[in-house]
Amino acid sequence: MAAFRRRSHRSRLRSGSLRFALRAALAVAAGCPTAIPVAAQEPAPEPVFTRSDTLRGSNGPARAWWDVGFYDLEVRVDPETRSIEGSNAITFTVVADPPATRELQIDLQSPLRLDSVTLRGTRLSLRREGAAWFAALPTTPRVGDRHTVVAWYGGTPLEASNAPWDGGFVWARDGAGAPWIATANQGIGASVWWPTKDWQGEEPDSQSIAVTVPEPLVNVSNGRLRSVRRNPDGTTRYEWFVAAPINNYNVAVNAGSYAHWHEVYDGARGPLSLEFWPLAENLDAAFEQWSGETRTMLACFEEWFGPFPWYEDGFKLVETPYLGMEHQSAIAYGNGYVNGYRGTDLSGTGQGLAWDFILVHEAAHEWWGNHVTTADVADMWVHESFANYAENLYTECLTGSTAAGAEYVVGTRARIQNDRPIVGTYGVQHEGSGDMYYKGGNLLHTLRQWVDDDTRWKSILRGLQEALGGGVTTGAAVEDYIADRTGIDLDAFFDQYLRTTRVPVLEWRIRSAVLEYRWADVVDGFAMPVDVRLEGGYTLSLRPSREWTRVPVPAGVDSLAVDPDWYVSSRPLLPES
Repeated sequence: MAAFRRRSHRSRLRSGSLRFALRAALAVAAGCPTAIPVAAQEPAPEPVFTRSDTLRGSNGPARAWWDVGFYDLEVRVDPETRSIEGSNAITFTVVADPPATRELQIDLQSPLRLDSVTLRGTRLSLRREGAAWFAALPTTPRVGDRHTVVAWYGGTPLEASNAPWDGGFVWARDGAGAPWIATANQGIGASVWWPTKDWQGEEPDSQSIAVTVPEPLVNVSNGRLRSVRRNPDGTTRYEWFVAAPINNYNVAVNAGSYAHWHEVYDGARGPLSLEFWPLAENLDAAFEQWSGETRTMLACFEEWFGPFPWYEDGFKLVETPYLGMEHQSAIAYGNGYVNGYRGTDLSGTGQGLAWDFILVHEAAHEWWGNHVTTADVADMWVHESFANYAENLYTECLTGSTAAGAEYVVGTRARIQNDRPIVGTYGVQHEGSGDMYYKGGNLLHTLRQWVDDDTRWKSILRGLQEALGGGVTTGAAVEDYIADRTGIDLDAFFDQYLRTTRVPVLEWRIRSAVLEYRWADVVDGFAMPVDVRLEGGYTLSLRPSREWTRVPVPAGVDSLAVDPDWYVSSRPLLPES
């Protein structure tokens, strides 16, 4: 016998975050046409991959045998000539037998030149395939050996004309006409401006970043400021040190006429240093916008996700001449000190105008993307879906209302394109659809409904940080962890939302006080439950499959509506005669 619940209204939850395109996806979000969220749009053409894509996106033979332990990056920036010169000392451990060529792959993109690679002062032979440079060691190293090679480089780096969506160096001017310089390179890769093992599956245990700039510019990079040295030639060298593992796309140069202030936040692990670096001309606006919201954000996210991951390196906000990026322990901010996304609400509900989109979204990446990092960009949905979902959790924290968070995430569905799957192609540096933001956030919001236990749901989000954070992982590991902790077989659920462009359709018909229903447009094995609302204020929990199921409903009921907290569509069918 069916159990009915009569409620005036039931709404449960959440979603969340950006890097937003911190490439083309963000651009889509800001001004995309309204999308139909229930059916796939015209499918995107199949990509064609090259050997260069494989060299860039896979842990190939010249990468797999050595593991980076430490990067010691030294770079001199000249805004007059828009050029850079420097070196990167790469300390690595041999973890497997090297190929017969004894080559290690170091990546550096044109138009920069790699002048030489040395080992203990001796130049190594080099060969090049596009952006991949192969340095051959003089003798075969043994497993367990630890070596340091130094890559010397320079030239005019690629300029980013529309950062952060196209990557490279940004050469801008502040309001007083002084140079304002920054880097943004997610997607295109850190090798657009420094020589590195440019594969997302590799993180050093720690890193030094020393940047020399003309006076009176100040450079702000990741981690903590270790030293400042003024040189006789009118330049200043700023050395920053990152004590935690860091993905190379997070490493950043930010040079400008900065002001600075310091605060301390009493966080989950004790005192957390907060460092704020706005342009001097924007100090008052920054203080008003950043100080309070940073504390509110940290309180919310430490509650939902666990402690801020980088207490040893601290939390920083740095004003940049572009919109934003999740640079670890040095969040890039360019939202103009307004709420919303450049003053607009991406959900169309008004909920997003209560908080600063870039501050909240990019800070969420400290947990999702910077701490829990996927080895292959094909799994970038983990970074972006959870960061998008964090936006909705923050709305809930700010308002104290789960309904407000739900309203926000449901409102973002109008931006879902369903053009191609969220998961990309592995091994070739290929991301999935920009739907990893809005569709991914709605995937998680829907899953929260299925779990139907916020205590357990919070323990899952925090547990992902504990189990998979601090290094690199995979999308499959995230899926498996959630399935294990929920006790639900989620294979078909994740396949449906991550690997197809189809939105589940609840087909239904009512006759003679009997509701008949089933799932359509779903993968084999898809059996997610769903809540519906019937006339008269009744709520009914259904457990559809691909076969018809029948359940009695109150007399006179002839229509239903799916609870909007579930990201599905519905289609009424005419009753059979």
